Amino acid sequence: MKKILLIFVLIFSQNIFAQTAKEIIDKNIELSGGLTQWKLLNSVLLQGKVILGVKDEYPIKIYQSRPNLTKTAITIGGKETAIEGYDGNKGYAMNYAANKLQEYKEYVAESFDNDFIDWENKGFEAKYLGKEKIGNIYCHKVELTKNVNKNIYYFDTKNFMLLKEIKKDDTLMYSDYKKVGNLMMPFRIESSSDKKDGDYVMILNKVEINKVFPANTFKF
Repeated sequence: MKKILLIFVLIFSQNIFAQTAKEIIDKNIELSGGLTQWKLLNSVLLQGKVILGVKDEYPIKIYQSRPNLTKTAITIGGKETAIEGYDGNKGYAMNYAANKLQEYKEYVAESFDNDFIDWENKGFEAKYLGKEKIGNIYCHKVELTKNVNKNIYYFDTKNFMLLKEIKKDDTLMYSDYKKVGNLMMPFRIESSSDKKDGDYVMILNKVEINKVFPANTFKF
């Protein structure tokens, strides 16, 4: 009888956690603009500056468009230079040794939508890992798993905005949320990794959504 009771308790606990993880993700989507508004988002232009190391600072623009088109460009000596992107068929990245942009065969194009949008239909499993404090802020900790890939997300317990994301090779911190149209977006993003070569701080001063880009925007 005790074993049967224990089994029921374990099943019930797992259902509570699964439901809680879903509720947290749903709350994030709702309070950051709503599922309909996120699905109506077709393009984004991020503008600001990126800080590399201690002193290296460059103006930056990031162009993104459905389904997975992207281009990152920085301004050096008054000239806008593409350093990374995906044109829908091929990925490109800057070869700094040769000082030129070239095809990058291992480039993995990311989905335009974040993982939370239709996460269940994308094949993710969500697990609630409890609460954890980041600085002075208590966060809900949620793990999304797909195949062997696991990402961990930290959501502010008060407003459910995403504050931290841990991927395989790096950690991203999000802050300074502002309203862009009907959507809440972070205007400060910090990236760190064990390798340290990809560390940066990006501070945005302008975000435009559903902008119609020129046809050659994603040509490299």
